[in-house]
Amino acid sequence: MQRYILGRVVQAVITIWFVSVIVFALARLTGNPLDVILPVEATKEQYEAMAAKLGLDKPLPVQYGIFFMNAVQGDLGESLRFHRPALEVVLGRLPATLELGVLAFLVSLAIAIPVGVYAARHRGTSLDGVARGVAILGQSVPHFWTGIILILIFAVWLRLLPASGKGGIQHFILPAVTLGSVMAAGIMRLTRSAMLDVLGSEYIKLARAKGVRESIVLWKHAFKNAALPVLTFSAVMFVRILTGSIVTETVFAWPGIGRLVVEAVSYRDFPVIQTVVMLMSAMYIAGNLTTDILYAYVNPKIRYRK
Repeated sequence: MQRYILGRVVQAVITIWFVSVIVFALARLTGNPLDVILPVEATKEQYEAMAAKLGLDKPLPVQYGIFFMNAVQGDLGESLRFHRPALEVVLGRLPATLELGVLAFLVSLAIAIPVGVYAARHRGTSLDGVARGVAILGQSVPHFWTGIILILIFAVWLRLLPASGKGGIQHFILPAVTLGSVMAAGIMRLTRSAMLDVLGSEYIKLARAKGVRESIVLWKHAFKNAALPVLTFSAVMFVRILTGSIVTETVFAWPGIGRLVVEAVSYRDFPVIQTVVMLMSAMYIAGNLTTDILYAYVNPKIRYRK
């Protein structure tokens, strides 16, 4: 077991290193930050002095070496825009993203699991057809389009909810529904599939033959045994919600990490871009690593697989 866990941890570390190389290279493709920092009338000497101050005058391999060694020590650089440690800037925006992500996660579970369970129970009916159609639509429609349509209906036409910003609970509704739509669709389809497998089992037939109430059969006996893949998928999707909130936060002007990275790309704030991507990647990798380890404890075949 220790060997299995060690192997997964090593893979996670190597993946993080690859991510650091890729984000370092891609951030430089956004352009030269000096063009944003310095005024148009800046002289060549001013450009050279600022480049030397920021360490941008060195070859890219040297810049990456400095970045990597500092990152290992917990120093991800100073934001070129805010003139504060990049990690401090990112962590300051993280609570807003977590709040939105948790609410979107809970909303999607509250909708997807009951619909998935009853769609499986009424397989082949109109309810099942509508549920499958909504699930496919939810996974196919882009986030930005869903957000724009919700803003148009509930903020512009009906004037029931605010269109942007972060304030009271009303500000959470539209972005949470937008962000959770894809997750709800995926969980709904997986719940339906897992329930269909379980509902055909002999112990379910026995419970029904004994006269057990249908709601107990569904939730206590069937869903309890179908829940493992659903919960595993939900845990991974929760991390994906946090890492995939860029479009939603931009549409709703939500002051979270997603909007921060868009602003950082526009400002060519390399340290913030690198910090956001590294942090989001670490969260996603940690979520997958935790899932692998939990699976190994639940299923011994996994940890002994060659």
